[in-house]
Amino acid sequence: MKQRNLSFGQLFNLSFGFFGVQIAYALQSANISRIFATLGADPHQLAFFWILPPLMGMIVQPLIGILSDHTWFGKFFGRRKFYLLIGAVIAVAVMVLLPNAGNFTFEQSVYLGLNSAMWFGLFSLMFLDTSINIAMQPFKMMVGDMVNEEQKGLAYSIQSALCNAGSIVGFVFPYFFSWIGVANVAPEGVIPDSVKWSFYIGAAILILCVLYTFFAVQEMDPKEYAEFHNLNGKKEDSIAGDDDASSSRIWKAFLTVGLVQFFCWAAFMYMWTYSNGAIAINCFGWEQTLNEDGSLVWNTALPAFQDAGNWVGIAFAVQAVGSLLWALILPWLEKHFANKGAYAISLLVGGLGFVSSFFVSNQYVMLVSFFFIGAAWAATLALPFTIITNAIEGSKYMGTLLGLFNCTICLPQIIAALCGGSILKACCHDSQPAMLVVAGILLICGAASVFLIQEKKR
Repeated sequence: MKQRNLSFGQLFNLSFGFFGVQIAYALQSANISRIFATLGADPHQLAFFWILPPLMGMIVQPLIGILSDHTWFGKFFGRRKFYLLIGAVIAVAVMVLLPNAGNFTFEQSVYLGLNSAMWFGLFSLMFLDTSINIAMQPFKMMVGDMVNEEQKGLAYSIQSALCNAGSIVGFVFPYFFSWIGVANVAPEGVIPDSVKWSFYIGAAILILCVLYTFFAVQEMDPKEYAEFHNLNGKKEDSIAGDDDASSSRIWKAFLTVGLVQFFCWAAFMYMWTYSNGAIAINCFGWEQTLNEDGSLVWNTALPAFQDAGNWVGIAFAVQAVGSLLWALILPWLEKHFANKGAYAISLLVGGLGFVSSFFVSNQYVMLVSFFFIGAAWAATLALPFTIITNAIEGSKYMGTLLGLFNCTICLPQIIAALCGGSILKACCHDSQPAMLVVAGILLICGAASVFLIQEKKR
């Protein structure tokens, strides 16, 4: 079968549901630190709550890849769409429960240093991220399944654009609801209504967008898929490729892109974890206090902290706008500097954006720093998957390999989360703004390591 080109509309339909999924992911990214701080978490504990999302991603996405590679549910549910729908339904249910963690009546017990509300929030977060991962992975796989090599860059750029658009909506929701009069402050230990309504509306948009892609896209049946990828007659015994040369090419691409991914995703983990505290301290005059045992306390019932939480959403939205605009520049950079040059320039710009945030005390100027961070985010969303899907083109195990590649996204976040509290205390002297400088240094290291990438020659 000739690897035909798809129309722009067909490419758009493949990824439109990602818009809704990304709203959910943006709400999680911008508000989890705020939610757990409100529930009573110490800043040194904060990074540990961020272990669950990448841990679940590292387990779930390879599993979804393996299962969907070997299943076919007929033309209606397809190969990947079945998992997309299941993930979306679970995500909607959890998005309604998570922001209510502080409202339920729990025994005032403490287990392993966490109160009952935090344990409920922790398990809700685990299920939310699991469901988001179940819903997110099929979009990446469907592009790999149905788009030829010539159009993959465009397809992932469309996906990146929809991802950033969804992020903007999710990030600004708490600020918007506060602006129209929904309460942004609640009693100690209770999540503000502005955050709750953001999750409720986000859940509604998520299911509608996923249903659009579910009904608009018809996946190839196994025979068409085999013909499209020229798999007829190929061996079935190697997950990494059909010969030693292709196996070597795939694993070299995995390892070298994975090294860059380590620096990038560790940096963004610290952005998600510490931006709320950093912006509150730098721009809103909020101060941390100490318990008698010397542990840090978040005064989350103060308006300054919750106002800063809303502004984090605005900063992340500006980052997404910067990413969206940078995605338009990326094709020009790729043309003149190749994939690796474009990748390195983008990460360097983002790293300098992180470092500059340390010196900013005005909330509006802070948005400039986050705008430049968007350059690194655009490249991180698009270029690794372009390089990897080109490297594994022709493999029978596209979904499995993309699921395994997700480990290069999740493992760095887990390592960064495990080390976050220690770095905050030992290297940054409990300065959350300094943790964004650490993120900048990591991105600069990532820019330097880009040139080690072993890319498939076209």
